[in-house]
Amino acid sequence: MRELASLAGLRVGFAGTPEFAAAALASLIESGATIPLVLTQPDRPAGRGMKLQASAVKALALAQGLQLSQPRSLRLDGKFPEEAAMGRAALKSAELDALVVAAYGLILPQWVLDTPRLGCFNIHASLLPRWRGAAPIHRAIEAQDAETGITIMQMDAGLDTGDRLLTERIAIASEDTTQSLHDKLAALGGPMVVQALARARRGELQPQKQPETGITYAHKIDKAEAELDLNRSAQSLAAQVRAFNPAPGAWLTRAATPEQPAEVWKIWQCYAINSTKHCEYQDRGLISLQNGSEFTVSTAQGSLVLTELQRAGGKRLSAAEFLRGAALESGERVHVRSESPAA
Repeated sequence: MRELASLAGLRVGFAGTPEFAAAALASLIESGATIPLVLTQPDRPAGRGMKLQASAVKALALAQGLQLSQPRSLRLDGKFPEEAAMGRAALKSAELDALVVAAYGLILPQWVLDTPRLGCFNIHASLLPRWRGAAPIHRAIEAQDAETGITIMQMDAGLDTGDRLLTERIAIASEDTTQSLHDKLAALGGPMVVQALARARRGELQPQKQPETGITYAHKIDKAEAELDLNRSAQSLAAQVRAFNPAPGAWLTRAATPEQPAEVWKIWQCYAINSTKHCEYQDRGLISLQNGSEFTVSTAQGSLVLTELQRAGGKRLSAAEFLRGAALESGERVHVRSESPAA
């Protein structure tokens, strides 16, 4: 781990919610910055019991004794004007030099951007302007990008359109899932924003406008995307499985037979073979067992070798463990959508 610059004497607010953001807050705490205020999303119901759970940022802030605010909105003209007004009062009284934002989940109105003396610094998990938006890690893996990284950005009113302050690149490994790549980028982002703040205090930052070319948008992941479309190529589907691990989890449906009803399988790990072999529509979704320890599903181009699966309500199992309890035979099928263009 790189040595952090000292931010002693700098008053830095923080706005963030999930684990990715908590890693950045931990770096700010370690840097010695004064953190007079932490903003995070309200507690949300989660888990099987749907009990209210605090965000990772809230848990860390409380453990460190930091002042915490959880407004549902910061828009003074929005649905929760009283909460927004309280948030505004908290931000004004904090007398911030800077506000660091990481996966906060709320849009910051202009009055927030104008409040800190040095402005608002965003930690974005992509190489901007590629993958602006809500799900840059998922989309980079799904698109089979060779690399990604962290951009520290001076925030403006647009959607991830502000000037770039610092950028670092990392390769996306062939086995990376969203979880593993998230962890690598989270470890990178905290030290980078500390470095950016240290430079800002010394007046050494050289902001660069984002280019007008190469802009892509990382739209929020919709659960409806999680069903694997076997009219696409095996290679693209294997990337989708990694992109949707751990959430929402990609899935296939085993077609019903006279002996058993249809069954949904979550697919956690797989890889593509015969990636140049075209398969006609009527043969897509065909299951083929291999040596009793793994099995393949045919796609529009190549086949998926399924190596880790999960039945509804069951545990994640290796293909060998799964097959021992599945009563599966070669020649069975999984559901295939009406034909669509391969990708």
